Amino acid sequence: MAAFMQPFAPQTYALMRIIVGLLFMSHGLSKLVGWPVPMPAGAPAAIVYSAGPIEAIGGALIAMGLFTRWAAFICSGQMAVAYWMAHGLKAWHPAANGGEPAVMYCFVFLFIAAYGAGAWSVDASRGAS
Repeated sequence: MAAFMQPFAPQTYALMRIIVGLLFMSHGLSKLVGWPVPMPAGAPAAIVYSAGPIEAIGGALIAMGLFTRWAAFICSGQMAVAYWMAHGLKAWHPAANGGEPAVMYCFVFLFIAAYGAGAWSVDASRGAS
């Protein structure tokens, strides 16, 4: 049934990498500059100024496909830490503790780190994937 998608696998992966990178970048921009939504009042400065740059810069690098493996690996680690800091100790299951987005980002970034930038990336254009 889904064999018709096989020829589009490189482009589909690139779209996933770009969209996930842009979404993650928006989390960092929210922390750092209050756009597209402001940070909730009382957010710890340590979180804002440590996670914000990783999310903003890492997301941008992943979306562009520049230094993709390293950026994705660092972002994956940050999401693993974020999960345990903010969600993992509240309940045993991510659906119960609100940590599903952190888990999904963590493992999508881990896959991107292993797979590389792929098509439509700066890394591919410079011969480094």
